[in-house]
Amino acid sequence: MSGMKYVLASTVLAAGLFSSAAMAAEGAVSDAVIAEQRAALAAATKDGGFGPQSPRDIDATAGSNHRAFGAAPAYPAMTLCDIHFHENAEHKGGDFTTYAGNGDGHGYGTGFKYNDKLTDAELAPVDKKIGDSEHGDLVPGDTIEIHFVYSTAQAKPGPTLGTCLSDAISNPQLRVEAVVGVLVNDPGAADFAEMAKVETIDGLYQAPNLPNDLGAPVVYAGSTTGPGYNEKASPFQVTWSVRPQVVKLDLTSVGTWLSGNVFEEDHAHGVRNLLMNPDLLSQISK
Repeated sequence: MSGMKYVLASTVLAAGLFSSAAMAAEGAVSDAVIAEQRAALAAATKDGGFGPQSPRDIDATAGSNHRAFGAAPAYPAMTLCDIHFHENAEHKGGDFTTYAGNGDGHGYGTGFKYNDKLTDAELAPVDKKIGDSEHGDLVPGDTIEIHFVYSTAQAKPGPTLGTCLSDAISNPQLRVEAVVGVLVNDPGAADFAEMAKVETIDGLYQAPNLPNDLGAPVVYAGSTTGPGYNEKASPFQVTWSVRPQVVKLDLTSVGTWLSGNVFEEDHAHGVRNLLMNPDLLSQISK
C-alpha cells in the first residue's frame, strides 16, 4: 500500500481498535493528563495550517478554523468504503452527552454515553462475550458510534479506511454518516447486521438500511478521528453528518456482524478526545 493510502491505514491501526467497556472505571487517568494531551495538540497545530478537526460537540456551532474545503456530495452519490464503530460516542450532543470519564488516556473508557435509562430486561446479560478484546467486551447498556464512510474514489468496501483512497485519485472527498446506538438485550431492537448490509445501487456501494429517522443530521467540516490523534492533527478532510438521536441495537446482532464482515471488524475502536479548541473547529451552519 502506497502514499496516502498507506498513511491512513497505518494511522487508523495505530489509533486503536479495541473495546473498553470492562475497563471504563479502572485506571482512569487524571484531568491533568487530558489537559496535557490538549496542550500538546494545540502546540503541534499552532500556525501549522491544519484544517478543522473531529470529533466535537454537535450542539455547539462556534468554531474559528476557516481552512476551507468543498463539502462532499450527498452519500447516495458516493461509494461506501468502510463501516466501523467506536465504543462510546466520539461526538457529544443530542441524546449522548453523558461523559463516560477520562478513560485510560489512550481512547478506552472515555467518550459519551446514551443519556436515558434502559429497562432491566434491556440490560440483562447475554450468554456470550461479544467484541471481546484485551480491553473488554460489549455488554447491554454500552453506547457505540457507528461510522459509515463514503468516498468519491473508485473504492470497494474492505478493511481499514485505506480502502477509501485510491492511487488514481490522491485527494478523494470523504464523508462519514455517523449513527449512535445503545446496545440492548432485545431481539426486537434494530438489527445491526441489517443496518450494515452493503448493496450495489446504480453502480455504487451503499448501505440501504442506513437510518434516516434519528433527527436532522448535524453536518460540518472535520477530519478523521481515533485516539492516535489526541496529540497531533489529522491531515484528512472529512464532511461529517452526525445524527443527534440514538437507536437501540440488539447486542446479539452486533455480535453476528462482528463474527464475519467484509471490513474485517471484530471489536470496537477507541475514541479521540473531544475537540474543544476553537482554532481546530469549523463553524457549523444551522
